[in-house]
Amino acid sequence: MAGGGFCRLPDGTVVVALTLSRPPEGSGCPDAPVRVLVHAVNRARALTRLRNLGLRAVYLRGNSQPPTPDEITAVLHHPDGLLWRTAPQAGQELWHPIRALLGPTGYAGPARPAA
Repeated sequence: MAGGGFCRLPDGTVVVALTLSRPPEGSGCPDAPVRVLVHAVNRARALTRLRNLGLRAVYLRGNSQPPTPDEITAVLHHPDGLLWRTAPQAGQELWHPIRALLGPTGYAGPARPAA
């Protein structure tokens, strides 16, 4: 991982921003760094949300690249609270939901019992 950081919001929640040096295998994303944003109750919960989606080797060490105000606004206005785009931003690329990054190999939810 290249870098990341977090910002505590007035309501006590946090926004964690991570720059992944490589996108996940089979994501269909170009081989460019990816900036991921997570809104959660605390830093540990944010990292757990990413690990539960299959991004196992995600760690936050330090606060070298905290989320910008624009990134915080973007993640707060998204219903899932999980967004990504390539980094460094080229032009005006929009944020994508995390499902678009993980593709069909990502977490599909809890297994349902056979009927």
